[in-house]
Amino acid sequence: MTPTRFRGWSKAAIDFYRELEVENSKTFWTAHKEIYQTEVKAPFEALSELVADEFGPLKIFRPNRDLRFSRDKTPYKTRCYAVTEGEGGEAFYVEISADGLVTATGYWMMASDQLTRYRAAVDDEQTGQPLERTIAELRTRNLNIEGHRLKSAPRGYPTDHPRIELLRHKSVAAMRTFEPAAWLHTEAAAERITEVWRAAAPMNEWLARHVGRSTAPSPGSW
Repeated sequence: MTPTRFRGWSKAAIDFYRELEVENSKTFWTAHKEIYQTEVKAPFEALSELVADEFGPLKIFRPNRDLRFSRDKTPYKTRCYAVTEGEGGEAFYVEISADGLVTATGYWMMASDQLTRYRAAVDDEQTGQPLERTIAELRTRNLNIEGHRLKSAPRGYPTDHPRIELLRHKSVAAMRTFEPAAWLHTEAAAERITEVWRAAAPMNEWLARHVGRSTAPSPGSW
C-alpha cells in the first residue's frame, strides 16, 4: 500500500478538537471517529513516513485518557501527539490541538542518573558555559526553552550560581508553538516541525555528550 503524502492537518482537525473540548464524551467521539482517523491520525502517519529516515518513525499516542488516578474523568485527550527518539536519546515531539501546533525536542523528565550528570556538566565552567551560549542562540531563533523546574536550587548547589536557571531544570526542551494558520493545512507544516528539530541540534548534541541515555527507570514521558 502506497503511503499517503503528508499535506498537513485540515481545518476539520482543529475544529474536531475545539468541539471535543466542549463535549468530551463517548457519544461525541463515536459520532466523529472518522474525522479523527482521517483528519488527525492519518496526517500523523504520513508525517511519520516523511521524517522516519532523518529522525525515526513517530509513535502516535492513543487518544484515550488514563482515568485510573485522575479526578478528571473526561475520557479523551484534547490533543494528539507523537514522539520519536534520536540516536543520542533526545526526543522529537509534535502535537496538534485546538490551539494549533507544538513542536519540540530535547530531554524530557530526566531520570535521576541523567540529572546527576546534567547538573555536574552545567556546574562545570568548561561544559556549562557552552550550553548557556547554545540556549541563548536558540532563543534568538524564537525557540523557548521549556521543561519541569525545581522552585529553588538543587541540593548541593548555591542559589546564586551563575547558571542557576539551567540547574533548576529537570527537563530541557527547545519548543515552539504555532497558532492555527493556513500553512498548517499544507505540506509546509512539516517544514515548521523539522526546522525546530534541526535548529536544536547543538543543544541535543550537548545533552548526548554530557548526559546521555538513562540506565535507570524513567520517571515520566511526553
